[in-house]
Amino acid sequence: MRVLVVTAVPVERDAVTRAFGGGTEVLALPGAELHRTGAFDVLAGGVGPAAAAASTAFALASAFPAAAAPSPYGLVVSAGIGGGFAPAAPLGSLVVASAIVAADLGAETPDGFAPVTALGFGRDRFTPPPALVREVASATGAAPGPVLTVSTVTGTAERAAALRAAHPGALAEAMEGFGVAEAAERAGVPVLELRAVSNAVGPRDRAAWRIGDALAALTEAFGKTAPVLEGWHRHDH
Repeated sequence: MRVLVVTAVPVERDAVTRAFGGGTEVLALPGAELHRTGAFDVLAGGVGPAAAAASTAFALASAFPAAAAPSPYGLVVSAGIGGGFAPAAPLGSLVVASAIVAADLGAETPDGFAPVTALGFGRDRFTPPPALVREVASATGAAPGPVLTVSTVTGTAERAAALRAAHPGALAEAMEGFGVAEAAERAGVPVLELRAVSNAVGPRDRAAWRIGDALAALTEAFGKTAPVLEGWHRHDH
């Protein structure tokens, strides 16, 4: 089974590929590079859900251009660093998404925010395969729980509190998971999201961020989870 891993930026992509050792082959795609090592293709697809969806869809389409051909990928993974909701997801910890949630897709109303589903159309979440989530959590020590996708990173305590109230149990926020999931869904491929926590969700304090530690945790996580992903089959429950 081949696995497509989509990060936002090259430094995250490189953190993932370091887990697999040497021998990376770079394949040129229009506007992007696909870094292939073993069973894993790793792509830095851009920041935000729109860029993530477009780059993931393009990579999937490029991999199997014939309409009748099955996807060569058995899994798509959204991966990178992100913000963690304290105290459940402290700096340097890992989170694997039990749900990938579009936290700001909807409308503001006099009664507060209404998700797109409350407006009568669309969807606002994807559910990764529960058995795979459990296996990755066991292999890496990652905490399983909802991961929020936002287009605007949280920068205040008030916004963090509002997100927690709207999404009880949410462990982290990032900017790409839902976009990756949208593209994977259209290709009929399961999706997973794995995040290393670089900062706390809330007031922006750059001095407190631990990006280097989070990238190192991401590398370690993929080293541990690679055998799980390579051995996983879609019929597993």
